[in-house]
Amino acid sequence: MTTQNDNHKEEETPLPLVAPARKLTPSAPLRWLQAAIADMRRAPGTSLAYGFAMVALSGLIALFTWKFGTLGLYLSLATGFLFIGPVLAIGLYSFSCQLESGQKPIFGYCLREGGRHMKDLLIFAMILLVVFLVWARAATMVHIFFPIESDYSLGDLAMFLGIGSAVGTIFAAVVFTASAFSLPMIMDRKVDAITAVITSVNAVLRNKVTMLVWALCIFVCVALGFATALLGFAVLLPLIGHATWHAYRDTIDASAWPEYDKLHTAPDS
Repeated sequence: MTTQNDNHKEEETPLPLVAPARKLTPSAPLRWLQAAIADMRRAPGTSLAYGFAMVALSGLIALFTWKFGTLGLYLSLATGFLFIGPVLAIGLYSFSCQLESGQKPIFGYCLREGGRHMKDLLIFAMILLVVFLVWARAATMVHIFFPIESDYSLGDLAMFLGIGSAVGTIFAAVVFTASAFSLPMIMDRKVDAITAVITSVNAVLRNKVTMLVWALCIFVCVALGFATALLGFAVLLPLIGHATWHAYRDTIDASAWPEYDKLHTAPDS
């Protein structure tokens, strides 16, 4: 017979430091993208509305960068999109979560999600902001490798571009590793930001090849977005966001942490 003391001990059982991560095949990102496309087909209006809102925000930032920035700031903008993107995409994780529960996605649910995860989101956003500011400073310092001659060739820019790309890759890799699965986990479970970040790092290190493929997929989407003057992000950002949710569900076993209460809405017909 279970006693009250036994129940009390069960409730006080400490949670693990990190959630287990499943071993993935290199083709897993293609499965995540297929699931993301299916989500967008089921709720095209909400996904595209979110995407266009992010395009408007990105366009505003790009306008100020063009008007007041330098080449170093342009590099920071491109890399910074990789930093800030995961936080902006949390609403898309919510849409996929609602669809997974057989509900019709609504923006009100996303606002509720943002409110109850505010503390951990602010902690995570502050971490990203610090990293972004350090990268912006590093991008400015890279200018010491810029050719001093007024008439320079692409070959003269090789060292500048090479060092700038290497530094940006290091920063992007750190942020990608920390954010690949942490924000979906924060949205899905009652877990603190530190545990979610450690879980993400562990999962990425456990699936290096698969996550490299996934990082390349994201890089291609970001490159296409900039190549289309940011307009492509209206579709590509929702695609990445939905796929990230499915990547989390496919990779992380977070069953040890309690779920948040779900908001029930009308089923998606």
